[in-house]
Parts: sequence; structure tokens; C-alpha cells
Amino acid sequence: MTSSPTAPIGAPEPRATDLTSPGFASSLSADEFKALFRGHPGGVAVITADAGDGPVALTATSVSSVSAEPPLLIFSVSSQSSSAAVLAAAGTVVVHLLDADDLDLARLGATSGVDRFDGTRPWSRLVTGEPVYHDVRAWVRCAVIERMDAGGSTVFAAHALQAQLERDVAPGEAGDALVYHNRTWHRLGEHSRIS
Repeated sequence: MTSSPTAPIGAPEPRATDLTSPGFASSLSADEFKALFRGHPGGVAVITADAGDGPVALTATSVSSVSAEPPLLIFSVSSQSSSAAVLAAAGTVVVHLLDADDLDLARLGATSGVDRFDGTRPWSRLVTGEPVYHDVRAWVRCAVIERMDAGGSTVFAAHALQAQLERDVAPGEAGDALVYHNRTWHRLGEHSRIS
């Protein structure tokens, strides 16, 4: 038996968990799981991409930073999303980090069956070709480095390549961050600070 360099000598190799074994039987329904996470607020982002057949955009609350060196982030996309096929093929994406002034863009990215690039919200292409919306709090252009199927979604790992702050918010300050909680949009700011 071999061991990894960070595992103690003689330690078993890590293996995938068998979710069908009796110890992992779930009594949690899909509705219960959704209700559980409705109470867990998430920052709001819009993700754009173009794999060659035109731009797509979607609103996501699953964006999270993973590492600063190298700068990595993750997000997930439902396989039911109309943008899923393009994101599965795109090599790069732009993640727009939104604040309360971007509520119209968050709603646009969350609305099914509409053209999200019809000029309702100004956008253009970066010199590298990705679609980017204007006048958002910040955006980051990323290279997709990994995709993992997880239930009915795909988890994307992305390496941040370029970023731009477009609003006057000092680095590290919340500004008027836009969050989604219990099926409702909320504004975070000084009024919501508790310590």
C-alpha cells in the first residue's frame, strides 16, 4: 500500500464515500434541504460566458473564494439552467460581484426566458472576448480549471485572471452588498452591522 506525502505512514488512502451504504442513508427531503438553506444568506453575483454561440448570463448565490494564492473561486450551476451548456463548454467566465445598486442586473440574470443581452443593462466584450456588464460593484475574469458533477448541478473551480472595481468602495468594505435570504433580496450596510 502506498501513502500520500501528507498522510501518516500506514494510513489508508483517501477514497470516495459510498453514499449508498447504510451509514449514509438520508432522511432529509429535497424540500427540507431547500428550506434549510433559505435561512442561510448568500452574496449575489452574475456570471457571464460565451463559448462561441453567443453570450449567456445567470444569477448565482454560490460564489465563494477558495484561495488567495493562487486566487481561486468556486460556484455551482444547476443542470436545469439555460446557461449550463455554454458554461460547460466555456474556458473563461466573468463573475460580477453585485451590490444593492445592481438589483436590476440580479433580477435580469434570475429571469427565465428573456434575452439578458438586449441592451436593458449596458454591456460589452472584454478584449479577450468575454461579455461584461458595465457599472457593477466589481467583476473578475476567470479561467475555468475544473468542473465536477454534483447531484443535479456542476461545481466550477476558476482561477482569477483579472479584476476591476467599478464603484467607489474601498477594498474590504462591504458597501451596500446585495444578499439573497429566504427568497428575498436584502441590502447589507452600516444599518445591518451588529458588531
